[in-house]
Amino acid sequence: MDDLELVVARYTENLNWLLRVPSSFRVTVYDKSGSPGDAIALDNVGYEAHTYLHHIVSRYDSLANVTVFVQGRPFDHVPDLHRRLRRLGSGEEPVDKFRWLGFVVDFDDKLGKRLFQSWSKNKDGRLLDLGAFCQALWNDIPAPERFVFYPGAQFIVTAKQIRKQPLSFYERALALSVTFPDAGHCLERCWDRIFNCDGLPDGLKDRELPIYLRPVRRLGITWDSIPREDRGW
Repeated sequence: MDDLELVVARYTENLNWLLRVPSSFRVTVYDKSGSPGDAIALDNVGYEAHTYLHHIVSRYDSLANVTVFVQGRPFDHVPDLHRRLRRLGSGEEPVDKFRWLGFVVDFDDKLGKRLFQSWSKNKDGRLLDLGAFCQALWNDIPAPERFVFYPGAQFIVTAKQIRKQPLSFYERALALSVTFPDAGHCLERCWDRIFNCDGLPDGLKDRELPIYLRPVRRLGITWDSIPREDRGW
């Protein structure tokens, strides 16, 4: 496949894993550590969402045909990233719009009560106001009751799909990534909506959630408990 780009949102993570990225990918690293080296320096605001949106806004007219957006340490949520990149580069895994990366399909409600409020790093148990965030971004269009997503905020998207929204939309999202409380977590739950599509593959729709696509030892999820037809997503 021609014109592939890997965009990495880094803070201080070790990036030796980039040595195994297929040569068919252009690699762009944005660094928020204050010591960027050869990477592109950004202010340490807005988490990976700000980085992704900065890339889209600054490169809107020169985006790669297909861009993979990942964090500096992607493997906690995408342990098979290198395999996915190889399949994408060889054309075995074509992407015509958008595809989440990860091994769990989960959901949260529009106040984050199911996942965000009980998240181990949310020490004060605050809510996540996805309803207000969506209204701010989509000009008062009501938010859905639940958001289905792959945790980890990593995905593949085409330039054609990105450009279905005007540049001004991404500029507004970029501003919100810095000014709206917990915007990074809001965006994590709605990247497919950002790109105006449904990111859930047809084969996984209308299924009870969460869906595990790989084993999770701490939860007792094994290969034997995962239907064979689910393992390729």
